[in-house]
Amino acid sequence: MTPRTRETLQVGDSGLFVKTITERDIFSFADASGDFNPLHIDEEYARRSKFGRRIAHGILTAGIISAVLGGEIPGVGTIFGELHIRFLQPVFIGDTITATATVMEIIHPKRIRLMVACTNQSGEDVAIGNAIVRPPETTRILL
Repeated sequence: MTPRTRETLQVGDSGLFVKTITERDIFSFADASGDFNPLHIDEEYARRSKFGRRIAHGILTAGIISAVLGGEIPGVGTIFGELHIRFLQPVFIGDTITATATVMEIIHPKRIRLMVACTNQSGEDVAIGNAIVRPPETTRILL
């Protein structure tokens, strides 16, 4: 997808990214982050928890939001500034997560605010929030 630049973005523009969470994703994230909480990596421990099985890291879910911002809207060249997020439901191995981002406000030419959300395959919100990003400049897009 061609990135949308600050000159072409409008309130209401939106994009999405879909990802199915795998066991490999969870172990890779644990390795990358150093977060080896047994709720994520130990089946026996997680089975005895209130979730009944392993859950994905919350920040792994938030990473899918990064994928929609950097890959769809605004797209390649976007610089992440802020993310405010609430985690509402656990994400499990095998869940298909759809991350959406919608332009809410053009703060000024160099910053925009987007509403962001992640929903699971049942249509339940698992995370909601907003992000402030610096969209790519027309003259700086390299494809």
